[in-house]
Amino acid sequence: MFNAEKTKNEIVEWIRDWFEENGKGCKAVIGLSGGKDSSVVAALCTEALGKDRVLGVMMPNGEQFDIDVSHKLAEHLGIESIVINIKDAYIGVVSQLEKNFERFEGQAKVNLPPRLRMSVLYAVSQSVNGRVANTCNLSEDWVGYSTKFGDMAGDFSALSMLTVQEVKAVGRALGLPSIFVDKVPIDGLCGLTDEDNLGFTYEVLDKYIREGVCEDKEIKEKIDRMHTMNLFKLQPMPTFQYKPEK
Repeated sequence: MFNAEKTKNEIVEWIRDWFEENGKGCKAVIGLSGGKDSSVVAALCTEALGKDRVLGVMMPNGEQFDIDVSHKLAEHLGIESIVINIKDAYIGVVSQLEKNFERFEGQAKVNLPPRLRMSVLYAVSQSVNGRVANTCNLSEDWVGYSTKFGDMAGDFSALSMLTVQEVKAVGRALGLPSIFVDKVPIDGLCGLTDEDNLGFTYEVLDKYIREGVCEDKEIKEKIDRMHTMNLFKLQPMPTFQYKPEK
């Protein structure tokens, strides 16, 4: 049985220890999307470091229909927050790519905003003596529902070993209101939920990850296929092991 309170306390202590060794006095810089993961990470960092050492960064690409949730989270936690719109940068990069490639579309185009956002986060972090918080969870990473060098990047990761259900439980243990924990994640591109895009629920995925049980054979095969295809995202960069001659 997952002990959310115990896990929450352990993560808070881990964040404190990590900053003591890797960023004493530094701020935690977190990209606030309005979703459960960034909300829980922000709350964990606030409890671990204090509200004065947490900076939330909102990075809409033009208009973002649910950005008010991020504003409410920052207000609820009492942390500083800023808005940096990536629209101009996105349009500029896309324009240059379309000049060089006849068809710039698909995943290459979809993954560009998260990578631009991570560049912004590191620019902000270096400007405020900060450390960038990764906000990925185990469930999304397991099936590759995350962007390499985008939301998968960061200096420290509090949730990457927790499933979606466990992240939500930690959020409740932190006392976060339901609007931040139970908000249905939407991809922000075509209006579909994450689960619509994946073709299965996080509840099914989480059970398979933790218990190895999936009653639907087709879904099990799909999860296995996605996991295998995306393992390269989770592994260290392959490096040629040169050995100088003696």
